[in-house]
Amino acid sequence: MLTKEKKDKVIADYKLNDKDTGSPEVQIAILTTRINELTEHLKTHSKDHSSRRGLLKMVGNRSALLKYVKNKDINRYREIISRLGLRK
Repeated sequence: MLTKEKKDKVIADYKLNDKDTGSPEVQIAILTTRINELTEHLKTHSKDHSSRRGLLKMVGNRSALLKYVKNKDINRYREIISRLGLRK
């Protein structure tokens, strides 16, 4: 579960300016953190199908946000991909 402290740290790491909490970079970073935590949960609880469905929805949301950033500015896309360690 993503606690408030973890979420605030992720926002602080990826924000573009002081008041930024909803830019695509921040949203993608938060989703990635939640996806990683849920993946660890599903490794031990393999029959938790409702959580697996939520994971797939989050992956779809992140994919849509990444596609948006890629279409708007390819350099921002490349930076966020490299910072999060996606697309190995």
